Amino acid sequence: MATGTRKNWLTLKTAGGKFNVTIGKAEGLHLASTADIRNGLIINLNGDLLRVIEFQHVKMARGGARIRTKLKNVRTGQVVENTFRSGEKIEIARLEAVEMQYLYFDGNNYIFMNTETFEQIALTPPIFKEPSQFIKENDVVKVLFYGKEAVDIEIPPHVNLEIVETEPGIKGDTVTGATKSAVLETGLTIQVPLFLNVGDAVRIDTRSASYVERIK
Repeated sequence: MATGTRKNWLTLKTAGGKFNVTIGKAEGLHLASTADIRNGLIINLNGDLLRVIEFQHVKMARGGARIRTKLKNVRTGQVVENTFRSGEKIEIARLEAVEMQYLYFDGNNYIFMNTETFEQIALTPPIFKEPSQFIKENDVVKVLFYGKEAVDIEIPPHVNLEIVETEPGIKGDTVTGATKSAVLETGLTIQVPLFLNVGDAVRIDTRSASYVERIK
C-alpha cells in the first residue's frame, strides 16, 4: 500500500444501497461524490444544510454529465436548485438520530422531549412543517441532530390516523373506486373511499400523503 495520509472509511446505507465515504476534517461531515446523491440525503453546501428532494442525471453533448438537483434548506424550508458536475465531491452531513416524544405546540415552536434524559427542546416550524401532518401529541419519533442542532425528523413510512371530518359514508360502496375529501386528526386532508366515516382510523403512506387502507 502506498504511504501517505490514512483514509478512514464509513459505510452508509441509503435507499439505493450501500456506499463508502471518506470521513472529512470538518466535524459532522463526510466527503463523497455526486454518484452517492439520493433523495432524502442531507448535504452541506456553502454552509447550508440541504436535503435532496429531487435529482436527475443529464448527459451533456459537451463537458460530460451533470446532476440537476432540487434541494430544501432544512433550517429555513427554502427550496433551491443546483447542478453538480458528475463525480464532483460533496459533503454529506453526519446526523445522529435521537428518540424523542412530541409534547405540544406552544404557539411558536414545537416542543419535544428526549425519552431517555427527559430534556426538552423547541423545534422551529420549518423543520416540523411536513412531519406535523403525520405526528400527534405524545407520538415518539426520531429527531436528527447535526452536532447539537436539530435539523430533521424521521417519520415511519406508514402511520394510522383518525378521520375527524368528511361527508357521510355510502354503505356498501367498496368497489367503485370513487373518493371524497377527509380531514384527519392532524389537519391533513386526503382522498378516501366513499364508505368511510368520521371516527374511522386509516393507514396513511407518509411518502405520498395518501390513503392505504382502513384500520379495523
